[in-house]
Amino acid sequence: MIQGLSFKKIQLLNVRVKTAYDEKEKVVEGYFHEKKLSYAGFQLFIMGFKREQKLEVWINEKGKDTYSLLHVYDFCSSSGTLGPKRKEGDLQIPEGIYEINHFNPESNFYLSLGINYPNKADKILGDPNHPGSSIYIHGNCVTIGCIPITDEKIKELYVLAVEARNNGQKKIPVYIFPDRLDAGVIEKLSLPYLADQALIQFWKSLQPVYADFKSTKKVKDIVVNDQGVYSLR
Repeated sequence: MIQGLSFKKIQLLNVRVKTAYDEKEKVVEGYFHEKKLSYAGFQLFIMGFKREQKLEVWINEKGKDTYSLLHVYDFCSSSGTLGPKRKEGDLQIPEGIYEINHFNPESNFYLSLGINYPNKADKILGDPNHPGSSIYIHGNCVTIGCIPITDEKIKELYVLAVEARNNGQKKIPVYIFPDRLDAGVIEKLSLPYLADQALIQFWKSLQPVYADFKSTKKVKDIVVNDQGVYSLR
């Protein structure tokens, strides 16, 4: 970090980020106004649903302990099928519990937000030598495993992520699910995959995480055991 400059000020040194703020900050603030949410000091949570190709943006207002839905973006393209990413080149969008670990204002896809794939679960369950990497939520409308939402929409999401990080949020969680894992959904999703019990068990490990957030609107600590299974702490 450049001494004396905040994360936001450093980001704004890049022309694309400056353009995003000039064009989209008022739009983003309008989303908060519509939902009667405070723009000051918020934290961010992102949740993706592959079957619906939707990316939900949730906000935790300063001083509150639950999240509120702010906005929903559409994937503008997709690749692969339902199921997690397990190896380089499989075209899969990951599924699991992640966080933003890279802000890229000079992306080939305008702006991009990297997630920490492969995480611990992916390293256990995926190809040990070539699990793949460099998974982003980004602009443009092409993908071989990332989540593109167009240049115009990534400007908005990038502003939100910069604000959250500048507000002190070190970890911006990103949960990616195959679908909304309500009662009975895994059974329906599993019909084409009955021979792949490992996949079905993986989805079942994600279901309690989905259900807990749906009921509590709180983002809790998630742990991964030696078998690559997610569970609430």
